[in-house]
Amino acid sequence: MPKKNQVFLLLGSNVHPRSGFIRKSFELIEQRLGKVLSASGLYESQPWGFEADTFFLNQVIQVQTGYSAIEVHELTRHIEMELGREKAVGEGYSSRNIDIDLLYFNDEVVNFHDLVIPHPRLHLRKFTLMPLVEMASGFIHPVFKVNQLELLNQCEDQGKVWYYQMEQA
Repeated sequence: MPKKNQVFLLLGSNVHPRSGFIRKSFELIEQRLGKVLSASGLYESQPWGFEADTFFLNQVIQVQTGYSAIEVHELTRHIEMELGREKAVGEGYSSRNIDIDLLYFNDEVVNFHDLVIPHPRLHLRKFTLMPLVEMASGFIHPVFKVNQLELLNQCEDQGKVWYYQMEQA
């Protein structure tokens, strides 16, 4: 029987329909990677590291999968491309249909050429930590040896992040 790995992913979009891209990526992840065990609410935030007219929507999900960290990384890259993600030319950040960041893989530390787990900037980003705290506040960061709530309390990110209320139809 394959090992059941616990993976935390951050879904993000600042291209309309933002919630549609989040929802579709959620569905594709569940179809291709494994069962979604839990999901945070949606959070809206200012762009981080670049200027854009549209704010981001973000959500953290916890997935149970039989895939390895590298396989999860590859599968999420394919989902991003399928949903129209275009890599920015040059260095830096840009607007995107969907961004899927691999935050944690079990409590493992992974350091490959193009994959570092835990995500190397998650402790610097309030838009990542707030949904993580909502669903897994006690999860211990395997490098810093503190939980997500402590990471949020230590975070110096001054960007605005708020819980997103979906409009009722």
